[in-house]
Amino acid sequence: MKIFSFILLLIFFSCGSSDESTYQETNDPVDDEVPTDDDPVVVNPLTDDQIMNLTQRETFKYFWDYAGTNSGAAKERYHPNNPSDSQNVITTGGSGFGLMAILVGIERNYISQTQGVQRLTQILNFFENADRFHGAWSHWIDDGTGATIPFSTQDNGGDIVETAFFAQGLICVKEYFKNGTTEEQALANQADALWKGVEWDWYTNNQNKLLWHWSPTNEFAINLELKGYNETLIAFILGAASPDYAISSDVYHQGWASSGSIVSSLSQYSIPLILDHAGSGTGPLFWAHYSYLGLNPSNLNDQYANYWNLNVNHTNINYQHCVSNPHNFADYGPDCWGLTASYSRNSDGSVGYSAHEPENDNGTISPTAAVSSIPYTPEKSLAAMHYFYNNDLMGPAGFYDAFNPQYNWVTERYLAIDQGPQIIMIENYRTGLLWNLFMQNEDVQNGLDTLGFTY
Repeated sequence: MKIFSFILLLIFFSCGSSDESTYQETNDPVDDEVPTDDDPVVVNPLTDDQIMNLTQRETFKYFWDYAGTNSGAAKERYHPNNPSDSQNVITTGGSGFGLMAILVGIERNYISQTQGVQRLTQILNFFENADRFHGAWSHWIDDGTGATIPFSTQDNGGDIVETAFFAQGLICVKEYFKNGTTEEQALANQADALWKGVEWDWYTNNQNKLLWHWSPTNEFAINLELKGYNETLIAFILGAASPDYAISSDVYHQGWASSGSIVSSLSQYSIPLILDHAGSGTGPLFWAHYSYLGLNPSNLNDQYANYWNLNVNHTNINYQHCVSNPHNFADYGPDCWGLTASYSRNSDGSVGYSAHEPENDNGTISPTAAVSSIPYTPEKSLAAMHYFYNNDLMGPAGFYDAFNPQYNWVTERYLAIDQGPQIIMIENYRTGLLWNLFMQNEDVQNGLDTLGFTY
């Protein structure tokens, strides 16, 4: 049990003034009993509602307090001990997650609706004027200029996957504000126009597949095909949904689904995989998150899979691996689990990056893995959230990105693409907010129909 002063508890559960960089008061339950001077205060364990409230509110700060100065969009990373690290690097996909996080912030009264509209307008204006490549944005964008920051030597143009993650957020913004005030309707129309300007069909290169990258200098030289199963499903659905630049259903069935070869009969821990996870075994857990922040898997089916069962099974295999703990890592168990891409502990103790999964497990746990899986495994995810909190992993912008209990190692750093799914998927678990917004969009429904989904 952790022991805190009353002041520290109030810091966790209080809010600031209503200017743009702070939060409005909320009605989350707290213990109001004032301690005497004689005894330390032993704080009762947080309830499940309290840990969800706390996690959402603290994680929201990543996208509000620590956003790009000029753009208002999500920075690639935030290092509290070195805030200047990559301070001008805006992430397109993470900014899409940020759009959705701001909607949660409005709903949860962390900010006013007026503040939310102002920030969202700032972000959309930035992306409207940023470099685009046949409608797609680059992976990284300079916060000051809107110019592309190359992700690698050849990757200096459009990234259709990052763009899809951003478009998922744009559609939620459109749906949230479409019946609002004149200013809000203008924001909704701007969001709608931005995602509809993406030339999804260009990224097929006239073939029945989607290619991840294109740039004016390197064209399709990287030649990385989007092929299931992984995190890129959303790109096919939005590509099929596009009114002006749609991909054909053959791109999905022959490209993504490999003409049916995507289906798997394999199991791990007696749990069916259902789909071939790109030949990697089960894959990191972010594959069960990124495409499903807006896309609701609850009743989603096509000829290849029931996507709710797919994601529940994926999560439970990851969980069972950590409980079975074949490598005998410290602390692994029912409340300490979750393997996904995140910062990682290198063998020399330095900070690296790795796509952790059962087949690539070095003892590093990524809180986003269990937290963002809460719709699929609520009891198991909540147990992990309590463990993370009780072991001092909550920092200034939510749970730190990764830790390795085998070496008593914590990286006190954050990544946008790891923080965003936490606040969003907790909200989807609690209210279905983002799922409802995205799934009510008529273009999305048309895309799902084109590809043969039921939902």
